[in-house]
Amino acid sequence: MAQALRKAVFPVAGFGSRFLPATKASPKEMMPIVDKPLIQYAVEEAAAAGITDMIFITGRHKRAIEDHFDTAYEIESDLEAKGKRALLEIVQGVLPPGCRCIYTRQPEPLGLGHAVLCAQPVVGNEPFAVLLADDLIDAQPSVTAQMAERFAAEGCSILGVMEVAREQTASYGIVSTERAGAELSQIRAMVEKPKPEKAPSTLAVVGRYVLTPRIFDLLAAVQPGSGGEIQLTDGIAALLQEERVMAYRFSGRRYDCGSKLGYLQATVELGSKHAEVGEGFTRYLEDRSRA
Repeated sequence: MAQALRKAVFPVAGFGSRFLPATKASPKEMMPIVDKPLIQYAVEEAAAAGITDMIFITGRHKRAIEDHFDTAYEIESDLEAKGKRALLEIVQGVLPPGCRCIYTRQPEPLGLGHAVLCAQPVVGNEPFAVLLADDLIDAQPSVTAQMAERFAAEGCSILGVMEVAREQTASYGIVSTERAGAELSQIRAMVEKPKPEKAPSTLAVVGRYVLTPRIFDLLAAVQPGSGGEIQLTDGIAALLQEERVMAYRFSGRRYDCGSKLGYLQATVELGSKHAEVGEGFTRYLEDRSRA
């Protein structure tokens, strides 16, 4: 039986330049979808998979993430004094029960592979999940929980994948698999951002990974590419030569919140389902469409 997943890595050191000026002084991962920041959605997803150790790979100007998951004594005291129990429970529940946060710095912005490599001293010789908060995936059960279940059965690295339009392949890592169309299939090859005419398939890797610790040694050996960056894709390509790596077509809807359009789509869709404002927001959208 595969070792249980206990640790998740959240690379959060990026600048978020596509959302300037909103991200000039605030991390992009703290941008809210209705009333929760993107990073909280990702942490809750990991916790729903039974993960307890939340490892954040941070950079300069990311202190707000640490503060968000820390205890806010002043706010809690004020809410308690005013008898606002519902809000107090929300604030106290930001970090799921039984979870702990661990923070480590990525000293230079040297790519996603380098960010994952920075987690090695904390992860050690254990399998782990990687979640990119930019990719908000609305799913029940959570996508990480789905992948943890498959990892328990397969005992090998698993990448979350989805079909994309062929004209979009240049924006993703694209995989070819042994069984086209299968929910879970072994990966034969992986190509980073191929042109549509050269893409081996239209099966794209999105921001969910379960990886074995062997990836660390392989990332350490990767030759830096453009801008001195170490790409996670290169490490996974090397891993394919040594171990099975599976592609998993997850159940759920993914929103690319690294783009303005995807962020707005997520806001509308999750806003329409929100327990407090969903009904009123849906009526507003319906009224607006008829206007």
